[in-house]
Amino acid sequence: MTESWSLPDVLEARTRAAPDRAFFSMMGEPALSVGEMALRSLRIANGLRELGVGFGDRVLVMLPNCTEFIEAWFAINRLGAVLVTVNTAYRGSFLEHLANNSGARVMIAAGAFVPVVLASEDAMPGLERLVVVKPDAAQPARPQRLPTIDFESLRAAPERGLDVRVTPRDLAAIVYTSGTTGKSKGVMIPHAQMVLNPHVYIDQLGIGRDDVFYSALPLFHTNALALQVYGALIAGCRVHLAPQFSASGWLPDVRASGATVTNLLGVMTDFVFRQPATPEDADNALRIASAVPMPAFAPVFEQRFGVQLAELYGSTEANCPLYQPRDEARRDGACGKVVERWFECRIADPDTDHELPHGEVGELQVRPKVADGFMAGYNAMPEETVKAWRNLWFHTGDAMRRDADGYYYFVDRMKDCIRRRAENISSFEVEQVVMQHEGIEEAAAIGIRSPDEDNEQEVKICVVAKPGAAADAAALHAFCAARMPAFAVPRFIEFCDALPKTPTQKVRKQELRERGVTPETWVAPAPAPRVRTPSSSGNKSS
Repeated sequence: MTESWSLPDVLEARTRAAPDRAFFSMMGEPALSVGEMALRSLRIANGLRELGVGFGDRVLVMLPNCTEFIEAWFAINRLGAVLVTVNTAYRGSFLEHLANNSGARVMIAAGAFVPVVLASEDAMPGLERLVVVKPDAAQPARPQRLPTIDFESLRAAPERGLDVRVTPRDLAAIVYTSGTTGKSKGVMIPHAQMVLNPHVYIDQLGIGRDDVFYSALPLFHTNALALQVYGALIAGCRVHLAPQFSASGWLPDVRASGATVTNLLGVMTDFVFRQPATPEDADNALRIASAVPMPAFAPVFEQRFGVQLAELYGSTEANCPLYQPRDEARRDGACGKVVERWFECRIADPDTDHELPHGEVGELQVRPKVADGFMAGYNAMPEETVKAWRNLWFHTGDAMRRDADGYYYFVDRMKDCIRRRAENISSFEVEQVVMQHEGIEEAAAIGIRSPDEDNEQEVKICVVAKPGAAADAAALHAFCAARMPAFAVPRFIEFCDALPKTPTQKVRKQELRERGVTPETWVAPAPAPRVRTPSSSGNKSS
């Protein structure tokens, strides 16, 4: 079965089986059939070939959610070339690192992003051509090194056969994970991995030909790209794509598309839930939606919108090895169980790589049971590849524990764990409590050096208040003290206008750690020092 796990083979099989079946549409636009998408991508592939793109070449794609993204992706892979997705927020050194690390010679970019690309062209010497989707005629002309080609000219290329054999082992894409402490790493994704990810997703969520996907996530990440668009192609169903996420527009889009399946990531679930409730909220076709992480208000959300929420755990490197079984009751805090047909997982000591017993917190380590089902490494970063993939296991960097029934529970990122008086504190769990406060919009918990005790950490919480909410640190401290262990209560609280983030919206916790205690930081009184009693010290008074 896995010998046909490549995009060209999947596309050919679907085109043969049902060429006229609706496959893809942007919200509000006519649908394209799988046959139409195959024909369009064939022409564009021939156009790219005329520009010198061949097997194994990397092609940068800096496009918003749009039909041209799908056409370009399919065309690139049909040539045996490698799709390199570019976060549309990237610019300057972020964009330059990605272009230079990938080794791409050709870039496809939206007209709106051309000034950003040209501002960095001298710092991207390997880039030779720029293909522009919807050029912006209003942009002033300027001297430039890069020759530009209108994407529309690629559509006029002939419909010649490509005569390229792409195997499951060949690279399909390079997707860059935003580094929170170092430069972004390019995850090299083989075709087998690109198929396995949606294949497992389809099976675990019970998706069939009559389902309809709706996605408002960006195509430059694998959630929308692999799980939803590729998932629709593999399942033989239809996908509707929104230009971007809108909390107020989410439910109208779901209704208009007739969606039965969607994905909610991070704060999306919370933002949707905060919209004013109406008695008609459950008037939609949704039957299942993944929600990562699973919110505390999940049961209320499910009842309100008439949908089942599904928990899972995954990463760009390792796909999604953990899913909540649909036929079992959800367990608070659990990511799910191992999908044992395709993956092996264990909890191990991060220092020794020795497996730990049930209940103990360690690092989640994963490996696939199918060839090329994981990343092929980090592009041009062999030392990072070796660091992550050692002793025959991929090291996720995530602290988890496993219970006796095989459920896995996320604790924290390993580097974000806080050590306080011999207690391991999960920054994730601290943040979850703080986010229950009605006046808090965002929160990031970090460990900082204690100003009062040598070799100790203190918990600091950096928060953004909701518009109109009072920035009352003392009240927030009391709120936390009533809801978490004393050792985990943040002693240091700072209200911020915004949290520093990577272009992929991950909080830069290292930057917050480096700030430490600032003049704006509210500090609770130091806890009373521990006094050893004679009995606890083992000594007896004379």
